Amino acid sequence: MKDFILKATAYDGMIRAYAASSTDTVEEARMRHDTWATTSAALGRTITITALMGAMLKGDDSITSKVLGDGPIGAIIADANAKGEVRGYVQNPHVDFDLNDKGKLDVARAVGTNGSISVIKDLGLKDFFTGEVPIISGEISEDFTYYFANSEQVPTAVGAGVLVNPDHSILAAGGFIVQVMPGASEEVINQLEEQIQSFPAISTLIREGNTPEQILHRLFGENEIKVHESIPLEFRCNCSKERLERAIKGLGKDEIQSMIDEDNGAEANCHFCNQSYQFSEEELVTLKNQIG
Repeated sequence: MKDFILKATAYDGMIRAYAASSTDTVEEARMRHDTWATTSAALGRTITITALMGAMLKGDDSITSKVLGDGPIGAIIADANAKGEVRGYVQNPHVDFDLNDKGKLDVARAVGTNGSISVIKDLGLKDFFTGEVPIISGEISEDFTYYFANSEQVPTAVGAGVLVNPDHSILAAGGFIVQVMPGASEEVINQLEEQIQSFPAISTLIREGNTPEQILHRLFGENEIKVHESIPLEFRCNCSKERLERAIKGLGKDEIQSMIDEDNGAEANCHFCNQSYQFSEEELVTLKNQIG
């Protein structure tokens, strides 16, 4: 099953729901950054939730999420857009712990329980929308739930999970975001709370072969869901040698000359996808000469 995000509503539009299968996407991130098991879970949850938030956008809008706790993995950064393209990285990929007392990967210990989650939305306007909330658990899903309630004032349930194989590859990953729309009845809100509290781990459902649509059917009931759109989900970075050339030119002639004198060339690495780009001495000379 290829990764994708499903957009839907439930209970005659009183609930808005997004669900994703993200196993291949998280595995791509794991391979690119060589993350260890606990870090894979933290990065995978963040990537999945950010991709779901990206699916809420339109056109060329984009979103960046940053999870910065006081745990050993440091910052987690993820970018997504409305087309189902997401990328992300973690500051310290080689962090792993024994399972926690619930028998699960100890994401909270890796992330830390003090710090912040920040979200920046580029909506194509002069000003960016920025929201920031403190980390409340370090489990990431609960932290994003808190973000929606406090920064966007939308009652929201966020769930994301990652299962890791013994060889550190990704066994299953997925997530959902469910939001209560204005005018929703108390009966629907109470029913939704009960359903979410008793809902199985989404990574387990993905491992069992459930699609995002089946997950939403299980959450709301097959006759209550109206599917609006399905979009492919993939790890994709927009870095390129041309972009890095512009960045190098932005350093100025003196800095480029230092690269030529000291290193006879340069190597640039993209944080998001870990792709390396080589620049020869001749290429650097050409870039320097292009600066007016």
